[in-house]
Amino acid sequence: MPAPNPSAMEFLLNRRSRPAKTLTGPGPDRDALEPILTAAARTPDHGKLEPWRFIVLQGAALQRLAGVAEQRGQALGLDETQIGKGRAQFADSPLCVAVVQVERGVEKVPMLEQTYSAGAVCLALLNAALASGWGANWLSGWVAHDRGFMEKALGLTSHERVAGFIHIGTETTTPPERPRPEIDAVTDWVSE
Repeated sequence: MPAPNPSAMEFLLNRRSRPAKTLTGPGPDRDALEPILTAAARTPDHGKLEPWRFIVLQGAALQRLAGVAEQRGQALGLDETQIGKGRAQFADSPLCVAVVQVERGVEKVPMLEQTYSAGAVCLALLNAALASGWGANWLSGWVAHDRGFMEKALGLTSHERVAGFIHIGTETTTPPERPRPEIDAVTDWVSE
């Protein structure tokens, strides 16, 4: 018989991301963040490749990224709303962990599986932050997909890209519950 972990299951059944715009300081310090990162790093990675890494962004680094987002948005000809969202993602964040997918050129593990692993790390990091009592949100947006931003703001190389930005801080409000999928509508049961 399996040995259930009711408190873990209760957490998973009730977890909710906190909108990044509702997070404020303080964010976790290094001692509080290291166990969260350690939990996220336990994600399956299809061949022990660790096709991801973390960049912890705080303080002046977040303000620098906000400025780069504004410059890149203007250079790309984005509208003010898009530029504002890209900028605010960093300017208003108490702490952000950039999860970077690192493409490992290993033939036995397709790149798509490495991408899945990087996405799984994002969710594990988000859940570990929430389980630790912090408010957290996983964002992407145009800044996560713009090569110029990745290289200028984060120093990423050509074989790296952003899987997600996990913003972590003190929550100021509990978000309302949102509709969830009906399990029967998204599940097929196959027994033959």
